[in-house]
Amino acid sequence: MKVNEINGDKFKDMIRVASHRIKKNSEFVNSLNVFPVPDGDTGTNMSLTFASGAKAVNENPSQSVGELGKSLAKGLLMGARGNSGVISSQIFRGFTKKIEGETTLTARTLADAFMAGVETAYKAVMKPVEGTILTVAREGAKAGNTAANSSDDAVEVLKAVITASKKALAKTPDLLPVLKEVGVVDSGGQGLVFIYEGFLEGLSGELAEKDIYTPDEAEMNEMVNAVHHRAVSGQIATADIKFGYCTEMMIDLTAQKTGQQVFDYENFRNYLDGFGDSLLVVADDEVVKVHVHTEHPEAIFSYGLQFGSLQKVKIDNMRIQNENVVSDAETATKQKREKVDYGVIAIASGDGLTQLFKSLGVTYVINGGQTMNPSTQDILDAVTAVNAKRVIVLPNNSNIFLSADQAAEVSDVPIAVVRTRTVLQGMTAMLSFNPSADLEANKSEMTEALAGVVSGQVTTATRDTEIDGVSIKQNDFIGLIDGKIKVAMADRLAATMQMLSMMIDDDSEIVTVIYGVDGSEAEAQEISAQLEAQYEDIEVEIHEGDQPVYPYLIAVE
Repeated sequence: MKVNEINGDKFKDMIRVASHRIKKNSEFVNSLNVFPVPDGDTGTNMSLTFASGAKAVNENPSQSVGELGKSLAKGLLMGARGNSGVISSQIFRGFTKKIEGETTLTARTLADAFMAGVETAYKAVMKPVEGTILTVAREGAKAGNTAANSSDDAVEVLKAVITASKKALAKTPDLLPVLKEVGVVDSGGQGLVFIYEGFLEGLSGELAEKDIYTPDEAEMNEMVNAVHHRAVSGQIATADIKFGYCTEMMIDLTAQKTGQQVFDYENFRNYLDGFGDSLLVVADDEVVKVHVHTEHPEAIFSYGLQFGSLQKVKIDNMRIQNENVVSDAETATKQKREKVDYGVIAIASGDGLTQLFKSLGVTYVINGGQTMNPSTQDILDAVTAVNAKRVIVLPNNSNIFLSADQAAEVSDVPIAVVRTRTVLQGMTAMLSFNPSADLEANKSEMTEALAGVVSGQVTTATRDTEIDGVSIKQNDFIGLIDGKIKVAMADRLAATMQMLSMMIDDDSEIVTVIYGVDGSEAEAQEISAQLEAQYEDIEVEIHEGDQPVYPYLIAVE
């Protein structure tokens, strides 16, 4: 079937079938999680993210693919969950931006949209890593672009995109050694392939598998045996404040001033990059929003004025703590009318963990984390609920970082994301929260406190594998220390104690044991007894967390 032009109805079919296909295959994508733990949720996150986009498209009565694309981008943005969901939303943000103003799509505009999607996604990720969904998207887009040079058939473009995407997916273990070690391809890349296959099925009515590349066993063995460089990714450490003024502005590009310059995102951002750090530039056709830490806010404002009128400007001296907490004497009625000074949002699952966080001063707990990452919209809803002038978000899971960052980017309320990887780090961060300090100072202090805690998690292996030299059998109890599997044993108590022996050193003073729905207070007490018998200077605290997936969450400080 040849398609020279994709109209609004066909575009809706593509989105609808893609949403169905990723949902149908979400459990398979989940199974590709590198760690054999029962919270692998890449497929779930991508499915829910795309379902949000599909719903927005379905509710738009327009027949213009450009207008439908705007709905898709907004739906994906607000529904984005987990790193894979956020990156997917960025891919299609660029895709839909490219088709704005188009009533229908040709093979050429479809290919151009795929290329634009890749460009946007790579810019959105601070440290792009090859061997991930980004690689799969890039190689697919390149092949689609080549196909459009010789064919006016959108079906042929999509087939080329899928063929190249599947080839790139098969090679992801060559680029990320951890994938090769475990024997899986990248889960996010696999999810994207399912979405692309859904596009083809929605457009042509069939998958045409015979035209789509699938590597044979010999090719797969050759790929798996190849040796490539180790990809390195890391987290940016919080440094001392070098640029003292948190500077924000919003520019109205439609102002039509005399001598107004034409806005170009790349040139604009590159120019401001030399004035400080923590630069964020978000732009559409009408408005540019800028956040930067600098020593020269006046230069930032002067540059912005060249492109339009300044709607909002804001300068905070980050070296001075000059804001006070709302007075305790304010009445409940007044608190409802006026915004509170600070709101702190944490993500956690379990009634016990919720109560623990609230006892530490957290304002609002989003139920989720290990088995259900909250969406960007969930976080924004929580920001609205706390009704605060400024908000701190504790993701408590690295897979929520990008959703939290995206919420901070689009929110009208200033948000600081403290990159807590576990609920235990979140609790430690709260001990350094100062309601009288400004947002950046709190973020810095709370982030610095994370170095003082070692986090342990005990759960059950979902499959046989070997990772980081640890041989694991399905249903073994595994111990993760700061996110890395260190222990695998058939006995849960023995695995927990072995993990703790690796976490405790001569400087350790306090061990906190939080038992979940699959743990028990009696076993937690046994853990405490064995620790106190073995380490005379260790103090043990036990709490009920009610968390799923992990019978025990343990912190050593």
